[in-house]
Amino acid sequence: MAPLRLGSVAPDFNAETTTGPINFHEFIGDSWVVLFSHPADFTPVCTTELGEVARLVPEFNKRNVKVIGLSTNDLNDHGRWIDDINEVNNVNVKFPIIADKDREVATLYDMLDSVEHDSTNVVNGIPFTVRSVFVIDPTQKVRLILTYPASCGRNFDELLRAIDSLQLSDKQPIATPANWRPGEDVIVHVSVPTEKAKEIFPEVREPLPYLRFATLPESQ
Repeated sequence: MAPLRLGSVAPDFNAETTTGPINFHEFIGDSWVVLFSHPADFTPVCTTELGEVARLVPEFNKRNVKVIGLSTNDLNDHGRWIDDINEVNNVNVKFPIIADKDREVATLYDMLDSVEHDSTNVVNGIPFTVRSVFVIDPTQKVRLILTYPASCGRNFDELLRAIDSLQLSDKQPIATPANWRPGEDVIVHVSVPTEKAKEIFPEVREPLPYLRFATLPESQ
């Protein structure tokens, strides 16, 4: 199986989740999707992560983004663990969590840890999942891939920032600089001549011939 790259079509699958069975491509529909995996239920870092995602659901909704989690536990474990997540984080987890007990989806998306990395992170000869994140657009294309080790909880504010950048660059001929935040200046795409950029953007600054900053219209 060819490795997933940015621009690859997200592999389709059928799965059981905490909100019922899904077909993944049907689940995507006309939305963006964040598919994220965690090593196991009833583990400390994952409990904080799922709580944070539940808190941020309104922010994902604003961006037309659905979130869906995955671990290799069964639905019964998921249900009991959600009670813990809700209690500890004071949230109400409603987004689906895939029960990937046989690691079929984790294998499909290459979410599995390496035995060489941690030989204790193995059940029945198959490694646990690492903390993978896939951002998928409404055309079912993979637009961002992140992989974290089990010991490092993810920064979901950064994930929202990256989605803002992706969605903005789909609408405007721009890229975003280091540490960019919505509302700040962007970088004019290299394909756009400077004179054309001055017609598109309210203000264009050119510190270098290949580096041109632009101010977006207030409506953007």
